[in-house]
Amino acid sequence: MLKNNLQIAAIQFDIKWESKLENLKVIEEKINQITEVDIILLPEMFTTGFTMQAKKFSEDMDGKTVNRMKLWAKKLNSAIGGSIIISEGSSVFNRFVFVTPDESIFFYDKRHTFTLAGENKYYTKGNNLGIFEYKGWKICLRICYDLRFPIWSRNKYNYDLLIYVANWPKKRIQAWDSLLKARAIENMCYCLGVNRVGKDQNNKSYPGHTTYYNYLGDKVAQSKKNKSDVINFTFDKQEIILCRKKLKFLNDIDNFTIQ
Repeated sequence: MLKNNLQIAAIQFDIKWESKLENLKVIEEKINQITEVDIILLPEMFTTGFTMQAKKFSEDMDGKTVNRMKLWAKKLNSAIGGSIIISEGSSVFNRFVFVTPDESIFFYDKRHTFTLAGENKYYTKGNNLGIFEYKGWKICLRICYDLRFPIWSRNKYNYDLLIYVANWPKKRIQAWDSLLKARAIENMCYCLGVNRVGKDQNNKSYPGHTTYYNYLGDKVAQSKKNKSDVINFTFDKQEIILCRKKLKFLNDIDNFTIQ
């Protein structure tokens, strides 16, 4: 079903360290307060925080978290998306899972594992594109550190909506703000960044800054800083179509191949 207006809500919250049950409970309480949206977004590793205990906390795609997402999506008639730890064979991925009300599942495996924290030692680097269509919108999924690598998100595929979920620390939050805006401008798309708040077991602080930008880099919605929050906004497909017809910058992008 094609929708010109896409309503999105992002849940910014303090992820309890390596506590799946507690985090699922918090999310469920917040989700029950949301009505009439098309998509609900959650941060990176929303059930555990940014843990390197990959094998210990991994699930498969028929595990408890994905099944809970299916229940939420069906109950609210809204797609649910966020990143969790998923195992496939001997590999463990930081996977952005997107579940629709009819139980269709789209996903993206984080390509740029965060070497500064040793993520590359415990998680397998993804290689799938993470682009799909939902309700007539072409959506591109990305995770945290991917934000620093613009070529990987370059809009060769005419997507409308670019979504980053993250555990992005306070110390480098200015980069988060600047890079999200840049990705929106250079790709002429709506760009959403969903971050967490609170402090994790590694003493890293997270200030939130969940933010939505339009196709010209204008900030259209932002969360409260350092607080749990639900951020809502309605995106207009016709606006982006008209802007791209007038400003045909995407027609001039360079051809390239990613190795």
